Amino acid sequence: MIRVSVGAAAIDVAAEYAAHDSGGHGASASFVGRVRGAGGLAELFLEHHPLLTERGLVALAEEAAARWNLAALTLIHRVGAMAPGDTIVLVLASSRHRAEALAACEFLIDRLKTDVMLWKRETFADGRVAWVEERGSDRARAERWD
Repeated sequence: MIRVSVGAAAIDVAAEYAAHDSGGHGASASFVGRVRGAGGLAELFLEHHPLLTERGLVALAEEAAARWNLAALTLIHRVGAMAPGDTIVLVLASSRHRAEALAACEFLIDRLKTDVMLWKRETFADGRVAWVEERGSDRARAERWD
């Protein structure tokens, strides 16, 4: 079962985990990404192209399911305005054995940063506004899955 979602609503991690883990999986791995509040960050705004962003998430989820024998996969990404501490992304991967669940989870978060159409704008308490550029380290982590 693959579930993919993108939207502005807050992500209820506990509810999503309960919906994902219907039982019978040998192992589940998860990643929860949150807004960092360092440097006086007041707001993170994620801009997206609704159709292309969702298609990118679905394509990544399908690729993970093709690479590893997964019993369940949940990939949820939030967009819009968020405050420090808010959950941005949730990845849940379940399989019979831990290695597949862990690898799928790591693959998804590594590739998500480079393969899905999302743009991050940071607003700071002092009024500064900046768009977040892709980091070379993110590209390197994504390329190791090629």
